[in-house]
Formats: sequence, C-alpha cells, structure tokens
Amino acid sequence: MTIDACKAGKDVYVEKPMAHSIIEGRAMARAVQKYQRVLQVGNMQRSWKNFRHAVELVRNNHIGRIKEVKVCVGPPPVPYNLPEQPVPKHVNWDKWIGPGPMNHFNEELLPPVTRGGFPNWRNYKEYGGGMVTDWGAHMFDIAQWALDMDGSGPVEFNPMDGKEFKVLTMKYANGIIMTHEREPIRAREGNSVRFIGTSGVIDISRSFLDTLPSRLETLEIGEKDNRVYRTDDHYNDFLNSMKTRKQPLSNVEMGHRTSSLCNIVNLCYEFNRKLAWEPEREEFPNDFAANQRRGNIIRAPYSITV
Repeated sequence: MTIDACKAGKDVYVEKPMAHSIIEGRAMARAVQKYQRVLQVGNMQRSWKNFRHAVELVRNNHIGRIKEVKVCVGPPPVPYNLPEQPVPKHVNWDKWIGPGPMNHFNEELLPPVTRGGFPNWRNYKEYGGGMVTDWGAHMFDIAQWALDMDGSGPVEFNPMDGKEFKVLTMKYANGIIMTHEREPIRAREGNSVRFIGTSGVIDISRSFLDTLPSRLETLEIGEKDNRVYRTDDHYNDFLNSMKTRKQPLSNVEMGHRTSSLCNIVNLCYEFNRKLAWEPEREEFPNDFAANQRRGNIIRAPYSITV
C-alpha cells in the first residue's frame, strides 16, 4: 500500500512495524525516494520527551561508553494454528489476506468491532512478527536511535543456547552487545530498554525513566550538546513535513532499519543458529538459506514493484 500510495503521488503515514520483510522495507524506501514523497513511521516514542532524554543522555556519554543494551519485549510469532470458522458476510477475506498466504478465517485475526477484541493477527508469522516486531518496533527502535545506528544495525545474531547465550544476543560492529530479554527488566513494565555504560545505567519505558546516577533524570541537555531531532507531536510532525517537504522524525530509512532488525531477530529464532549480517549490503554473507528469507512469497496479483 505504501508503494502504491507513493506511485499515486501521496505522502504516507505508515504504522509500525514498517515492513514484514527486509526486501519489502527496502522497496518502500526506494519508492519514497523515487517518487519524492514524505513518509512518517508510527514509532511515536521518538516524539516522547522521556525517550528523547534517555537517547540524548546516551549520545552525550553521561553513562560513559555503552557496553550493553537490554531490550525487553515479548516473544516471536508462531505458525498460524487456529481452527477454521465461517467467514462473516461483511468480510472480504481475500482482500484482508492481501499479499500474504491464503488461510482459513478465524476471528482471532479479525475480531468483531462489537466484541472489542484485540486483533491478534500480529502473533502469527504468516501475517505478523509477534511481539518481536510489534513492541520491538518501539523498543529496538529506541536502542537504534540512542546508539546512532539508524542507518545500520547489528552484524551478528546468536540464538539462546543455554550456555554462552542465555538469551538471543546481537553484536554491533563497534562491539556493543544487545539482547532480547523475555523477562521484565523492571517489575513495573515488561516493554522497556536498559542501557548499561561504563559509568551508569538508564532504564526507559512508557511508564518510567530511571537513571544511575539519579541526577541524570533531570539533567538539562544544553544547546551545544549532542541533540537529536526534537518534536513533541508525532502526527503534526508528519503534517509539517508534508508542507515543508523535509523528511520527518521517523523517516523511511529509520523505519526500514528498525523493522529489518526485528525481522532478523525472528529469523534467528526460526533458524536457531548464528546469523552474520552485513548492514550496508543488507545480506547474510555466504548464507543462501537466510538470504532466501529476506523476503516473503507475495501472493498474486500483488507485487512490490517500485
């Protein structure tokens, strides 16, 4: 839909995670560039003051050199395994499935509005990426932003093995370690990020910002310090970009890199082996099987042609 909108001369606000595969995300980025469109990704935590403050504390070395980042979000997706139910008369099931694989209907994917249920299509690998992409698109995104890795990503992904790697563990080219944590970093909220530096720690979520030393919580970031793009309204930022033609805070390249990281985490769980990754080339070096999974099978008549 993003590519079609760009072709039609439309600007795009696309929800997170931006793409269901690496190849789809890169195609979206090419479309935005080719048709000179504005795209904002719904990673709205970047427009929240506490997250921005945590990012600027990291970038200005207030906890020293970053050694490790712990990202706590939920599990990867599972194969679609729900029982078949009749398709409601008001639902065009073929259109809802879109480019994804055709499967039978179950209202867990598309609950009635009157029931007030949460659409859990995101939990099934055929249609979503589980909480790794759903919440990971928020929390891994903050980690990428703070580490100034919006144009890159980790170069190594290791599945948990119960020995060397207690949890899925990633490594950046500069040596920083990042982990996918299943257990809450703090009891108050599961979805969060912890930055561990040589001289301090920062814990950030939607409900808390805790720092060690504590004075960092209210430290003023100066005008001459390393400051990131600042806006307190993610949606008006998009509208302003439509007027000025400048790319907004959560632009397409950032969204692509964040969703790519999340998708590779899921691939690491799927393959259950080490994956090496080259962020610049967007390839798994000398790994035919993994490279085949950079994209998904697109059901006819859909395509991702830019």
